[in-house]
Amino acid sequence: MGDIRVRFAPSPTGSLHIGGARTALFNWLFARRQNGTFVLRIEDTDLDRSTAESARGIVSALRWLGLDWDEGPEIGGDYGPYFQSQRLAHYVEAANKLLEQGQAYYCYCTQEELSERRQEAMKSGQAPRYDGRCRHLTKEERTRLEQDGRRPALRFHIPPSGETVVSDVIRGEVAFAHDVLDDFIIMKSNGLPAYNFACVVDDSSMRISHVLRAEEHLSNTPRQILIYQALGRLLPVFVHLPMILAPDRSKLSKRHGATSVQEFQEQGFLPEGLLNYLALLGWSPEGEEEIMPLPEIVRQFTLDRVGKTAAIYDTKKLTWMNGHYLNENVLDGVVNQALPFLQQKGMVAKELSPSQQEYIKRVVELVRTRVKTLAEIADASDYFFSDDFAYEEKGLRKHFSKPGVDSLLEAALHRIERLESFEPQAIEESYRDLSADLGVGAGEIIHPTRLALSGRTMGPGLFELMSVLGKTRSLQRLSRAVQYIRQQA
Repeated sequence: MGDIRVRFAPSPTGSLHIGGARTALFNWLFARRQNGTFVLRIEDTDLDRSTAESARGIVSALRWLGLDWDEGPEIGGDYGPYFQSQRLAHYVEAANKLLEQGQAYYCYCTQEELSERRQEAMKSGQAPRYDGRCRHLTKEERTRLEQDGRRPALRFHIPPSGETVVSDVIRGEVAFAHDVLDDFIIMKSNGLPAYNFACVVDDSSMRISHVLRAEEHLSNTPRQILIYQALGRLLPVFVHLPMILAPDRSKLSKRHGATSVQEFQEQGFLPEGLLNYLALLGWSPEGEEEIMPLPEIVRQFTLDRVGKTAAIYDTKKLTWMNGHYLNENVLDGVVNQALPFLQQKGMVAKELSPSQQEYIKRVVELVRTRVKTLAEIADASDYFFSDDFAYEEKGLRKHFSKPGVDSLLEAALHRIERLESFEPQAIEESYRDLSADLGVGAGEIIHPTRLALSGRTMGPGLFELMSVLGKTRSLQRLSRAVQYIRQQA
């Protein structure tokens, strides 16, 4: 097969979209599985939309996901630069070759003229394509147009007949007739390359062996193949990945929820969960197992298991997967990932003492089994860090309004006050003994106690919760609840 070299080439015009992340992942998986090279190239020649901030955001998102690259920004390599804006000399050289060969020509048509002709063609029922009027301009005509202030673009001359066949690993052979492909721009009037041209020049210069990209690029491929052939460069293997659609099979958009890696990161998803989910969007493993650590995905990843049909975006499945990794990952790692979410809500300080760190660790260990994201850890544990919380309205009605509940809580307070050990088992035994002594069901004491300690009717195991809070705070909160109930009476 030769040296495997693949690339991910995003345009820095916004955040890293979930579709782009899937493309990056499949390229990375293929490179790692084949002991190949994964190249990151930033396609930043769209001056109106590209920003350095977006480029930094994409690089940061890939770093967060753990998709390391072998060549590219911040690393370098033998085929740089890896920003298209720094590779202009490569495009000019290739464009001049096509000009000399007669396979490209200068076009002086303005955007207004082109738009008007497109509209006229559509009105007459014809396909809106360039009519080639600048193809045979004389030198004198070009000079006159330039003297009029027109700056030319450079167009590629499509062969007038025949077809170009795209051989795709997933879709087989797809033929495109030349009479539906118009002469397209390869160098813009501002001197910068158009996408199809820059893509070919860079992929061939960087010796990319396989081009794995989204299905919507399939229509660009015949034009790119023609450029490869005109430049006398070897074709890569093309692999067009299935689309990602919303649950209603429409195009994925903001209305379907988070659509960028940065959004998922901000919502408290783990990179392991997101990568596992993305891997299954269009690729099928050998067995039925869905929870797969990244090394296992690498081991199994082959292109023949990438499907043709569109993958359906399902945030419920992603959230379920994320909850699995949140619960199964090493606790210290989850604590470190959860800390920014706790700090953002003002629940913990930036600088923490060893005892505070240990307390946070116990809290996270207790609540992580009941949540699905890091953000939910913060939401589920706020009462561990503040004694000033309100009681849930439904809890007040259900538990604090019962006659005698204040006496039950007071009895519980006095019972646990005598405990020497404040481990969960000792607390539970104390409660079970109390309920037997009072002749009431354990739930009659346990449920109001939970409300007293957390302000909530649901949460982690009560006795584990009390042990983490500690004896002093548990007693204080029971006392507070007794006073509240009596004040409302």
